[in-house]
Amino acid sequence: MPSLPVRLGLFYSAIFVGLGASAPYIPVWFARHGLSGAEIGLILSAPMMARMITAPAIGVWADSFSLRRTPLIVMGAVAACAYVLLTAPFGFWWWFAVWFVAASALSTISPLTDVIVLARARRDGFNYGWPRGIGSAAFILANVTMGVLLVQGPADLVLVWIIAAAGLTAVSARFLLPPDPVREGGGRAPLAERMAGLKGLLTDGGFMLAVVSVGLIQSAHAFYYGFSALVWKAQGIPESLTGVLWGFGVAVEIGFLWFMEPWRRSVGPRRLLVIGGIAAVVRWGTLALSPPLWLLFPIQALHALSFAATFMASLQLVERLSLPGNASAAQTVNSAFSGGLLIGLATIGSGALYDAVGAYGYFAMAAMSALGLAGALRLYGVRRLDG
Repeated sequence: MPSLPVRLGLFYSAIFVGLGASAPYIPVWFARHGLSGAEIGLILSAPMMARMITAPAIGVWADSFSLRRTPLIVMGAVAACAYVLLTAPFGFWWWFAVWFVAASALSTISPLTDVIVLARARRDGFNYGWPRGIGSAAFILANVTMGVLLVQGPADLVLVWIIAAAGLTAVSARFLLPPDPVREGGGRAPLAERMAGLKGLLTDGGFMLAVVSVGLIQSAHAFYYGFSALVWKAQGIPESLTGVLWGFGVAVEIGFLWFMEPWRRSVGPRRLLVIGGIAAVVRWGTLALSPPLWLLFPIQALHALSFAATFMASLQLVERLSLPGNASAAQTVNSAFSGGLLIGLATIGSGALYDAVGAYGYFAMAAMSALGLAGALRLYGVRRLDG
């Protein structure tokens, strides 16, 4: 049997091989079924905005099980079934409701997996970035492969792919994840204990400043996630190159996760978040100007900082500002901001911006990143992060 870091990496792969196809290309599927940019933005944003409620609720629910992997099995199966229901041609409101269920279930799997992997990395002495980077490699594979397939094939291939990936996630959770208990002593945590841990996080000023700052920088990727394929297509860049551009950005992200661990530790999470915020402002401000193809590759390299550095900073900040008893809740609250309310609002705005001004919508993302950068600078006043 493969080593634990490899098994964890393979599980991340099951998650991200689906996201790598859906993130850039599900808007293409919706568009080819007659939806406008504003309608696509509403469908994509609804589960994101609701994550302020659904993610903490799922986190509290997940801690009601004895083993951390059990709720991941359930959520993978729910997502697969919901994706199957997308095939029914019942129009906007049907797709809105079904996508909401699928995205709500699948989006919470990754932060709950992070809880398992971070704990195992500390206990067993391996770099968290290694298994996470394997998952990112699967994301690249899906980006490039789906881009090539869509050149000759129908948009429905996107849906077939993500149904299979969600099913694989459910099966992999059972056979690849370790049977780690939710509580050190075993058993199930009572509801009152789980709710108290969540309340402590939501009333912690330092914790909330950190997750909102991270959320602003991460959520500024909304226009890119939702409409980069359509923007580049309008600029004459084919879908096959869209996959290559997305894949290149994630390849640089993998290099960051695998090989920059000593530098990350020396920089520290607050400075890392500041660097990520600066890179995001530069990246989105440049993309708003519709740069030529040759310049898109160095711009995409900034993904290592705008996304990966910000993501790693968030994990370290959340870990430092939470307790073992509310670690699951802390990661789901963090994901609720980064992939929830803030990115939901940004995605709704992105749909309207794309319809109105095209690529200039990236300027709004640059402004959003600047707000996150300001919050990151304020974290230097949080004393618990000193030392």
